[in-house]
Amino acid sequence: MIIEEALAAGAPPIVAILRDIRTEESAAIAEALVEAGIRLIEVPFNSPDPAGSIKAMAEAVGDRAAVGGGTVISSALAGALAQAGGTFMVSPNVDLAVLSHAQELGLDVLPGFLTPTEAFAAIGAGARDLKLFPGSVLGSAYIKAIREVLPPQVRVWAVGGVGAANLAEYRAAGAFGIGVGGSLYKPGHDAETVAAKARELIAAWNAAQA
Repeated sequence: MIIEEALAAGAPPIVAILRDIRTEESAAIAEALVEAGIRLIEVPFNSPDPAGSIKAMAEAVGDRAAVGGGTVISSALAGALAQAGGTFMVSPNVDLAVLSHAQELGLDVLPGFLTPTEAFAAIGAGARDLKLFPGSVLGSAYIKAIREVLPPQVRVWAVGGVGAANLAEYRAAGAFGIGVGGSLYKPGHDAETVAAKARELIAAWNAAQA
């Protein structure tokens, strides 16, 4: 499943970022997230065994969720992501060669940007979804300002310091979606704990929508 399919199925635009997840717990955590309502799952490539975790998750929930890789900073990592069964690539930066290669592999891309120059470079390379990272540095007011100059079809995701407590202000400022890491999953959290945090996050998102 790709990002658009997950959204079309009714999933909120929330990416669960599972940094440092262990391969042996990946399938259970992914199942817990999907059952709670989150269907966009990212495993950063600076985790212990990212390809193994992505493969386990894709096999377990790939028909119900989009499973991708984050911190993809080279074409080799994009290739490893696609080979593991991932369907979308998240990067902390805008590397035109990596973006091009990822799209050639059929991956959705969500590159990270901080400046208008980076945003328009990514758009020129074919990206529709952009990750403002780190989102907490410039805050929701920055999203509101930059949305005024970006093409209307471009979707900005706020990542870094965004969670249940403050997502409403980012949503009101024009953020299309969010990525949530440490406040949703930390090493040692079991599936039940992650599911409870996911439900809390979705409840906050729905309240903000209302």
